[in-house]
Amino acid sequence: MYKTFEMELAGRTLRVDIGRVAKQANGAAFMHYGETTVLSTATASEKPREGIDFFPLNVEYNEKLYAVGKIPGGFNKREGKASENAILTDRVIDRPMRPLFPKDYRNDVTLENLVLSVDQDCSPELTAMLGSAIAVAISDIPFDGPTASTQVGLVDGELVFNPTAAQKAASDMQLTVASTREKVIMIEAGANEVPEDKMLEAIFAAHEVNQKIIAFIDTIVAECGKPKHEYESFAVPEELFQAIKEIVPPEEMEEAVFTDDKQTREENIRKIQDRLEEVFAENEEWLPRIGEALYQYQKKTVRKMILKDHKRPDGRAIDQIRPLAAEVDLIPRVHGSAMFTRGQTQICNITTLAPLSEAQKVDGLDEAETSKRYMHHYNFPSYSVGETKPSRGPGRREIGHGALAERALVPVLPTEEEFPYAIRTVSETFESNGSTSQASVCASSMSLMAAGVPIKSAVAGISCGLVTGDTDDDYIVLTDIQGLEDFFGDMDFKVAGTHKGITAIQMDIKIHGLTKPIIEEAIARTRKARLYIIDEVMNKAISEPRPEVGKYAPKIIQMNIDPQKIGDVVGQRGKTINAIIEKTGVKIDITDDGSVSICGTDKEMMDEAKRLITIIVTDFEAGQVLEGTVVSIKDFGAFLEFAPGKEGMVHISKICKRRIEHVEEVLTLGDRVKAVCLGKDKMGRISFSIKDVAEENK
Repeated sequence: MYKTFEMELAGRTLRVDIGRVAKQANGAAFMHYGETTVLSTATASEKPREGIDFFPLNVEYNEKLYAVGKIPGGFNKREGKASENAILTDRVIDRPMRPLFPKDYRNDVTLENLVLSVDQDCSPELTAMLGSAIAVAISDIPFDGPTASTQVGLVDGELVFNPTAAQKAASDMQLTVASTREKVIMIEAGANEVPEDKMLEAIFAAHEVNQKIIAFIDTIVAECGKPKHEYESFAVPEELFQAIKEIVPPEEMEEAVFTDDKQTREENIRKIQDRLEEVFAENEEWLPRIGEALYQYQKKTVRKMILKDHKRPDGRAIDQIRPLAAEVDLIPRVHGSAMFTRGQTQICNITTLAPLSEAQKVDGLDEAETSKRYMHHYNFPSYSVGETKPSRGPGRREIGHGALAERALVPVLPTEEEFPYAIRTVSETFESNGSTSQASVCASSMSLMAAGVPIKSAVAGISCGLVTGDTDDDYIVLTDIQGLEDFFGDMDFKVAGTHKGITAIQMDIKIHGLTKPIIEEAIARTRKARLYIIDEVMNKAISEPRPEVGKYAPKIIQMNIDPQKIGDVVGQRGKTINAIIEKTGVKIDITDDGSVSICGTDKEMMDEAKRLITIIVTDFEAGQVLEGTVVSIKDFGAFLEFAPGKEGMVHISKICKRRIEHVEEVLTLGDRVKAVCLGKDKMGRISFSIKDVAEENK
């Protein structure tokens, strides 16, 4: 027997089956939202993992294409590596839940979500977020939850909770908010320049919905929850802290960490660690814990100085941004480039333009997203933080940062009709000391402008941090946090936007949620900072998009033809279109609605391709003068090719004004001649004349 729990959520039924499947997991919730079905499980190892100083949480969101009635492509016909959407969903599940596990817990924990079926009106991602929260809440794994999550859309100025597929398509906002009983713990948003006050309204409206979900989860836990198990604590012994403080007094630690140069600070800490390891060399119990103890000591020192003395490690004021610099066109020959520097964070972004046929194909669970015309990729090499390690390709962090910057810029991109290009921007991290994702937004915005992409507005991003005390009222918000303030602080609140409003938000925190005043202050701080960055830094490097794409970028001519003529342009087995491509060197894309894109770098050849296509799709009419090539000679006349696959016949009597016995007296194969259409002959065939071409057309 199993137990079923139900609640109405945004007009649809959320059903949770407990004890029906996966009974050997520590906790399992069989989730049904509409006809979306997700199995969410939580498992923990019996013993802690040795040799680590962090909580080993692993989150998996497994998309199965059978959930939408598809067979995977490729030779294997099996799901491969996780999609970008799956990785982003892993992160959005992880972020609100990680802070609620004990900080001294070292047992491996895995949250697994298996998507079994997808109702396009009921988000599987949201269902998995709720499922993971329920699975952990009812398990014996220590967890200070539950959490709840709600998605919010903005349709015609009205907030919509957990929007349907149609509502998502019409929405100006895609917001996800996760909450605990008292506070907001995670925010993720993409928005079409939504004003700050509307975004705040949406965040707190979602928080209210989350309270109803938490009450629902509480009923499940009351009936099905297991007692939380005991675990081995890996907290740093207080005796070790006291011993370290005697060797390294607080004043010395403050001096070591309070510098604006990352390398200097790291060298200071390394010397302290070497000294401590020498002192405790004979203490087998404490020696392995020195690194973590020193980290905690730095954290307490930085937090105390910021919170009590309003003193930041690099000496800045609480709302002061680090030194900024921006430039464009630093990389030759690429289609667009820009570099944005903020303190010791430096991003170089390169834009590449291509025909729409180069858009990324997406084979996932969302039927509304089958391709991506704009792609933003983010790279984080080890040299950017002064380290050395082999490159293994992008990890979850890199994919997440790229997606965040992409989300921030999509709202200002021109439509395909306005700018018929696929666009890729790549952010290369040259140097990193805090909030490279938001530097990527700034660099990408300028790079797109430099490439001649007619974006609607410049977009800038900035991050705010937080240090909290013992009460909700004891806190301080920091503008433009550097790496140290991110590591030792409580929040990384990233906001990107334009003068008009917000285009993206991502909030990561390490505490049990944020109060309304903190969120309001962070939103206000980021607006002030991003407007300053746009007006005083970015606009001075480039204030508007270039009027046309660069010398080395492909040019595109668009034209529309009758869809019924597409077959004439393509020809049998592609013979006609390939002949045009071979002759002109251009790239031609044709859509089912008759939209034709001609892409190339030689304008003369592009115009020639357009002329040939126009000839192919235009019916011959009497009086029309065309230039063609002699491709065949017969006793009775000659055949002219006006465009690949488009020919006309000139009778021998219409070749020359004088009488000739043989066509070869006047024409040879390959000759280029002009002919006028005479209309249909007695047999109903279209005929042409060379001799009747008017003098002015010769």
